[in-house]
Amino acid sequence: MSAVHTVEGLPRASAGPEFMSLMTRERWIEVGRIVLTGAVALLYWQKLVPLYVLWAAVAIGLYPLVRTGLTDLFTERKIGTEIFVTIATLVAVFGGETVAGAVLMVIILIAEFIAELNTDRARASIKSLIGSVPQTALVRDGGKERTVPIAQVRPGEIVLVRTGEKIPVDGVVVGGGAAVNQAPITGESVPQDKAEGAQVFAGTIVESGAIDVRTDKVGGDTIFSRIIALVEDAESERAPVQKLADRVAGWLIPVVLVFLVAVFLVTRDVSKVVTLLIFTSPAELGLATPLVMIAAIARAARGGILIKGGLYLELLAKADAMVFDKTGTLTANKPEVVKVLSFDPAITEADLLRLAAAADRRSAHPLAKAVVEAATSRNIVVPEPDSFEQLQARGVKAMVEGRSVLVGNPALLAEAGVPVDHEVEDAGRTPVHVAVDGRFVGVIFIADTLRPGAREAIAALRESGVKRIVMLTGDNASTARAIAADLGVDEVKADLMPEDKVAAIAELQKKGLKVAMVGDGVNDAPALARAEVGIAMGGGGTQAALEAADIALMTDDLNKIVGARNIARRAYRTIQENLWVGVGVVHVLGITAALMGWIGPIQAAFLHLGPDVMVFLNSVKLLRVKIPGA
Repeated sequence: MSAVHTVEGLPRASAGPEFMSLMTRERWIEVGRIVLTGAVALLYWQKLVPLYVLWAAVAIGLYPLVRTGLTDLFTERKIGTEIFVTIATLVAVFGGETVAGAVLMVIILIAEFIAELNTDRARASIKSLIGSVPQTALVRDGGKERTVPIAQVRPGEIVLVRTGEKIPVDGVVVGGGAAVNQAPITGESVPQDKAEGAQVFAGTIVESGAIDVRTDKVGGDTIFSRIIALVEDAESERAPVQKLADRVAGWLIPVVLVFLVAVFLVTRDVSKVVTLLIFTSPAELGLATPLVMIAAIARAARGGILIKGGLYLELLAKADAMVFDKTGTLTANKPEVVKVLSFDPAITEADLLRLAAAADRRSAHPLAKAVVEAATSRNIVVPEPDSFEQLQARGVKAMVEGRSVLVGNPALLAEAGVPVDHEVEDAGRTPVHVAVDGRFVGVIFIADTLRPGAREAIAALRESGVKRIVMLTGDNASTARAIAADLGVDEVKADLMPEDKVAAIAELQKKGLKVAMVGDGVNDAPALARAEVGIAMGGGGTQAALEAADIALMTDDLNKIVGARNIARRAYRTIQENLWVGVGVVHVLGITAALMGWIGPIQAAFLHLGPDVMVFLNSVKLLRVKIPGA
């Protein structure tokens, strides 16, 4: 992989690490070993050196393979590729195919060297794809500015960040203003305006303006560092398909060795046995899944989606039921006036809203705020109330322009002796009753707004193979049904306590469904833990959300769930391609050609490079191919 392609709207990641930066001392020794063995084999072939020199060169070449193979054999009880290569080389050398054995070993050493180098290059490119954090910060102290190493910055200190610079700490803006590209954290392609009081993250970029940031977290405590750690540790949670590949390799090796012994007893052909040894090596089984998982998890992280391991990537790909919490997940948790209804001909809808907003003006209740915002958005001048009283769990009572105004629920009106003489149909909305001078004059209907893109996200999930979409909520049934009908979900369960949500997920699992649960990562923690995959919304600002779920979305964008699902399915498909095409087909054809006598050891060694290259290229393409929602 020569470079990391840009993602639209995001800053270009640096090209893959230079070749020389990956060439450690150990790697140069490996290169020297390969060159020495190859040169001696050539000289022996030209009859310029004796046989014992070739044997010495082969021994030098085999040393690291034998050491690694025996270590794996005795410490992990695992017969790996190194043992296969060693056996193939020794069989060839002592079976009369001396030059072929040496050439075979050199080619396979080259193949292993390239595979390891490319894997390390992919890992390093993944880190550069995600980005980095500045190692110094410009700290303001007593009216002076000084540049200090990031390790010396302490919480509470003020850091200045200017246009074109990366923010080095997590913190809150206390001065200035700027447009900040938060793509490294949230995957958002549009810069976000940051003013005093706004939260900012380490690793994000000030595209214009300058801000003073009060430091909250530095170094390993920042959200950015948590993201890097999650991506680097992603292999620790191995996917079932990866464990299956390891198990297959474990029982395949003894079977192969028995098969090769049988072939030799029948044919007495050392060359054929060596050729078969090359094509029966389980090397590609070890490459087929890990690199895919690393690339997929890094691709997701670059888009503001944190997947905590290959295990959850595979489970998300296989999920056939998606369960959503309602409030704050499918809805924006922002009440909004959707209808104003006046029962008094002398009071217009605008007058009703003006009087109600004046009464609610001093209230901090979310419904009261929605009424005031609705009046403001309609350019209605809202007067200051002459008096105001908040009545717990009922509403407000105020004097507005000499008129007594009640705004709240039916209990408030009943308590004041105001008859509710008009029938109110809520249709899943919250009705706010308004009385003026002792008469019930109208209703203001308020509803929680759908989160932008909710309908489209649910439709896309259904297209991706999700069989059942369920909404769980602690809200009342009529409101839940109204929202569910608008979204097109399959099933609604309302009036639920946290333990009821857990029971609802368990019920789906009893039906044989694999469940992914989407919630806020804190309040829904028990349900997130019960599902096969727990997905937390809006982890960008909360450490708790990062810890609570298996997958964390750094913004409240439902389309990222679609992106995560599509990345997971693409990764799982890529693993299948690696196993069936890169390993299965190529090796079956190679074994067939060897048994038919069409190829010998040296041709087989060259062909052995094919699966390695195919698996590598097929895996790293996940970093750049177009994936819907990613």
